[in-house]
This record gives sequence, C-alpha cells and structure tokens, in this order.
Amino acid sequence: MKKCRRCTKTATFHVTEIHAEKAVAIHLCDSCAREYLENNDSPATETLTDLTSKLDQLISQSAESEATCPDCGTTFGEFRENGRLGCAHDYTEFLAELLPLLENIHEDTSHIGKRPMRTIIGPEEQAMLVQLRRQQQRAILEEDYETAATLRDQIADLERQLQGDDTPLH
Repeated sequence: MKKCRRCTKTATFHVTEIHAEKAVAIHLCDSCAREYLENNDSPATETLTDLTSKLDQLISQSAESEATCPDCGTTFGEFRENGRLGCAHDYTEFLAELLPLLENIHEDTSHIGKRPMRTIIGPEEQAMLVQLRRQQQRAILEEDYETAATLRDQIADLERQLQGDDTPLH
C-alpha cells in the first residue's frame, strides 16, 4: 500500500498530474486529498469541485456502511489503514472484502502449504524421534545395550533423512 505524500496515513486517492510533458503521480490520504482538491488552482476547478464532492460522498457512504466485528470492534477500514485484523473472527466477518484483496495480492484465495524438505522437522518426525530416544533411554536403564545400539542407529538414520541425506548407516 502506498503512503500519503503529505502525512503517514495510507493513500486512498491517486492523481497523475502532467508537468512539462512529464507525468507525476501524487498519492494522498482522504484528508490530504480534500485539501489538495480545495487548494488546487487549475482550469479544471469545476471538475475538481465535483471530485471533492464525490470524494466526500464516498467517504460518508463507506463510513455508514462499514461493518464492525462484534467480537473486537475492528472495522474493515481500520484493517486497511494498519494492515492488521483485530481477532480471528474478523476473517469470517470481512470475508467478502478480504477475498478480492487476497486474490489481488496472491493471485488466489486458497493456500496450499509447503515446507522445505531438508530444514524443517514436522510433528510426525519429531514425535518419532522423541519416541525412539525414550525407548533408547529405557533400554540403557535396563542395560539392554543391543536394543539401545539398534535404536541409536534408527535415530541417526531418521535424522539423516530429515537433513536430506537418504543413505542409511548400515
């Protein structure tokens, strides 16, 4: 999201001015846009006045029709301003507004997760390692060193597989 040229708010009004045959983009928030339109002296003053009135109308309409989350009180406008939702319920509350935004940003509205094959140990692998280590500790306490050595090899094989080296120890 672009920031306002005059302040730190999110820009919602975008103007392209032509100066000396060069296009200059101006990004403004609602309040700075209103000032810009009121103070800009150009031959198109009538058009600017129309734009100002339309801008005021759009702002008042969006403020009236803006839904609020019943759990946290966040509005979609607040989300657009700071980029953060207030609670988990906001995802369902603002679904109609979020879907086009997500599609625009990510080119899709569904996420199919992936994880790096070599670096991250998943919950299944972690559980298996914990289980094998406990069995190994139990075997050592019972002085069953053959089982402990077998478990040690299994743990080493699993750790090597998780690091991407699939060659077994034995």
